[in-house]
Amino acid sequence: MAATNPGETIDVLIYGPHKPKVIAGFPGRFTTHVFATRNDLERLSPEIAARIRGIAVTGLVQADRKMLEQFPKVEMIASFGVGYDHVDFRYAAEKGIIVTHTPEVLTEEVADTALGLLIATLRDFINADRFVRAGKWDTGSFPLSAGSLRDRTVGMVGMGRIGQAIARRLAASLVPVVYHSRNPAPGVTYKHYPDLMEMAKEVDTLVLITPGGASTEKMINAEVLKALGPRGVVVNVARGSVVDEPALIAALKEGTIQAAGLDVFAREPHVPEELRKLPNVVLLPHIASASVTTRDAMDMLVVDNLKAWFDGKPPLTPVPETPYKGH
Repeated sequence: MAATNPGETIDVLIYGPHKPKVIAGFPGRFTTHVFATRNDLERLSPEIAARIRGIAVTGLVQADRKMLEQFPKVEMIASFGVGYDHVDFRYAAEKGIIVTHTPEVLTEEVADTALGLLIATLRDFINADRFVRAGKWDTGSFPLSAGSLRDRTVGMVGMGRIGQAIARRLAASLVPVVYHSRNPAPGVTYKHYPDLMEMAKEVDTLVLITPGGASTEKMINAEVLKALGPRGVVVNVARGSVVDEPALIAALKEGTIQAAGLDVFAREPHVPEELRKLPNVVLLPHIASASVTTRDAMDMLVVDNLKAWFDGKPPLTPVPETPYKGH
């Protein structure tokens, strides 16, 4: 904990997409330095960089070792979002830097989006909307949807807070749920599959809500998609890196699986043209937590983590790898 002396000024870097509530959250004893991109940071003088003690990372901008080495006095990095693979938390741990994120406040919102995306994908709701807008209903009925929740078993890839919230919604909809994770989740009664391939062979739907990073990169590959089968549906509200995107495109084109619903992509905001042209995929622009209510709560948790630290209090929501001894 980093209690500060009365009257002491604390320099904070706000790095990433513009967030007015984060910027406005540091009045009084804080001096903020706002930069949206890595290129913008080149304007930051070495003198100011040497004074930075806290960093608010407001989106999916890279806070890697090279970037962080510019700030020798930084004590805390408060990252916006549950996932924090864009922050070099290993380097931070080496240097004794606290890293926090914003879990819990977005759990239910993301779970709502996951279920909505799954239903929209299965029932072809986006194409049905276009059918009505194009005036085609006057000339005939919209085709029956090939997919339905009613005859599905969902395999969750990940069973953390959000995974459990999605599973609750599925169970309430009378949909059987099983899951894959490295270890069984404490207190969870759904069937656990230690092996992803084994689960993919037993289900027809995968909902991805697992952390990004090297350990999960392209875990949903051509072999997993083939095991899922021609009725297979993939919904990704995790990270784009979790899916082998070219393999997914091929599987959708060739009928290896039936459909996909995607909120995240490998190279956001770039979405491959091949994917955008496919009729059997629903595409969202990474909006799983993007309501005003939830994003405001996430913004304030970024601010509150930094304020708590510089008030001499424990970090509110440290990541598991953080060096804070009380975690």
